Amino acid sequence: MQSTLTLPAGISRERLALVASAERALYRDRNPKSAALATRAAQHLMFGVPLHWMNDWATPFPLQVAEAHGAELIDADGHRLADFCLGDTGAMFGHSPPTVAAAVQAQAARGLTAMLPGEDAAVVGELLAERFGLPLWQFALTATDANRFVLRWLRAATGRRTLLVFNGCYHGTVDDVFVDLVGGRPVQRDSLLGQVQDLTATTRVVEFNDLAALEAALAPGDVACVLAEPVMTNIGMVLPDPGFWDAAQALIKRHGTYLVLDETHTVSSGPGGYTRAHGLRPDAVVLGKPLGGGVPCAAYGFSAELAEAAVRAKRAAPPGHSGIGTTLSGNLLAMAAMRATLSTLMTDAVFGPMHVRCEQLAQGLRERIAGRGLPWCVSQVGARCEFQFCAHPPRHGSQAEAAMDPALEQALHLFLLNRGVLITPFHNMMLVCPQTTDAAIARLLDAFDDALHALTA
Repeated sequence: MQSTLTLPAGISRERLALVASAERALYRDRNPKSAALATRAAQHLMFGVPLHWMNDWATPFPLQVAEAHGAELIDADGHRLADFCLGDTGAMFGHSPPTVAAAVQAQAARGLTAMLPGEDAAVVGELLAERFGLPLWQFALTATDANRFVLRWLRAATGRRTLLVFNGCYHGTVDDVFVDLVGGRPVQRDSLLGQVQDLTATTRVVEFNDLAALEAALAPGDVACVLAEPVMTNIGMVLPDPGFWDAAQALIKRHGTYLVLDETHTVSSGPGGYTRAHGLRPDAVVLGKPLGGGVPCAAYGFSAELAEAAVRAKRAAPPGHSGIGTTLSGNLLAMAAMRATLSTLMTDAVFGPMHVRCEQLAQGLRERIAGRGLPWCVSQVGARCEFQFCAHPPRHGSQAEAAMDPALEQALHLFLLNRGVLITPFHNMMLVCPQTTDAAIARLLDAFDDALHALTA
């Protein structure tokens, strides 16, 4: 009966509940050591995990990691998992890449942090400028910090207070971006804990791919910057319409606003991210998780014009702490890791095979979805792909959110995990790394097809 279906996903609610229940029971049976460690951790860790969102997986209790190498993760019970999550991009070049591990080991013996620069800093700056086409750079420990610092710099440099983002965006835990469109009105996200300021006073939000709304939001002339992913990846994948970024960049420039592109996920597009792969011309770029091969670090680069304005603002300010940066920003260990990653991993020779393998994965997903007659779609950005519960790729955040079905996502993710395949717990995102094999892709596709059979039987 139609009333039992979740549309547009096309899956029976009753069948979904049966599959989910069976998979939870199977997980409990397969993972006794993870269960014991989770019980132990719960004695002294809030929510039983180092950070509460580690409970966002579909598992009845957290899976406990023993080892991670290349494209494989080994859990506490000895299961070898084909890893397509890869630390939600932090391990985009595989777990513990040998060149990065060697550089980190060597640097650890020479010093971890000193609040002073060394040769690696100069080399990393040169490599970033070469890859991304922006001449001047600064560093942080996370992309969240980098985005926060960029907003501070741009507000200081422009004298403007307002930020513009796209609906459904996520740029780390930067409070300013947690504003959504609800019924066409900007609303501070209810889930944002402890925020006492009215973010809607200084944050504007429009739908991605909506040029008219973008122009209207820029028209007052008070927007310091537009902060965006070149492809939205955190509410499900939302690709730009053909010509969108050309027109959007012209509008942004016309209104005297700066464009900041957050490439933390879309750097999967190539050595210079989506920015260089598609000829975009941002005023600033933010990079995070994958830049250090798994070592916490981030960077942000400015155009010469923006850097000059930022330096001028700093020199004109009263003496004292700027509120930008921490004592560990740009530490010696992170610099060594970034130098190794940029020199040996962020190259065309490494990205090329990753893109081919991801296309192989995306096409395999499409074929199995079509074989089951489901109204789902698959999108790809470089080494990253995602399936969504809608017949056509969404054009903006509201459409992407409407296509989500958390219960279905969790059942699928848990089914895959029980068969030795790990994908990202947030929506249905998958990533391939240099060590991802044809066999691992086949394992994922077979498990995915089995899941679809179980859900549609």
